[in-house]
Amino acid sequence: MSERTTAFPATRDEERILAELNKKFVHDARRQQLIEISYRIVDSPIGGLLLASTEAGLVRVAFETEGHERILDVLAHKVGPRILKDDRSLDDAARQLDQYFSGALQEFSLPLDLRLSTEFRRQVQLELGRIAYGQTQSYAQVAEHIGKPKAVRAVGSACATNPLPIVLPCHRVLRTDGSLGGYLGGLGVKTQLLKLENPEFGGGEATLF
Repeated sequence: MSERTTAFPATRDEERILAELNKKFVHDARRQQLIEISYRIVDSPIGGLLLASTEAGLVRVAFETEGHERILDVLAHKVGPRILKDDRSLDDAARQLDQYFSGALQEFSLPLDLRLSTEFRRQVQLELGRIAYGQTQSYAQVAEHIGKPKAVRAVGSACATNPLPIVLPCHRVLRTDGSLGGYLGGLGVKTQLLKLENPEFGGGEATLF
């Protein structure tokens, strides 16, 4: 006959000790360069967002619909397997996203790591950051702005594979006829972000904000 064990919740002192040990572990791991990627998941009005960073900067923002475990697997393959969940990391990114969703921030100021993108896609994705808050451009306009007016389809692909949505605002890019086009987080989320920035935006679905 097997014995049953009862699990008791940790006391506040035990939680504090565990938090301190985890902090020390993270500090030592960073000092010894044992971590290639730190990540955390933050709540937002559009669902949980996975934030991941390298020593160079923010490398990925992922929606729940992408599957956070799948994204971590991709990062392990493309960046490195030494990944650590650290709820104390990425404070600047989490704070700026919170300010963005509250309407208090219009432009992000974060170090970025675009190693997941090809040279052309990096060029497009950085151009996205120049589209003003509350404004939109067409894929064709973005292609013109980077000096490659015939690369409209390639611009669309660069937007669709943008590793840093919201921070590099691919949601501000529409089709020439004003329709939404595509979006990694889904067209409902794209509409919500556009209406957050400009309540008079007339396309897409109703906003949650």
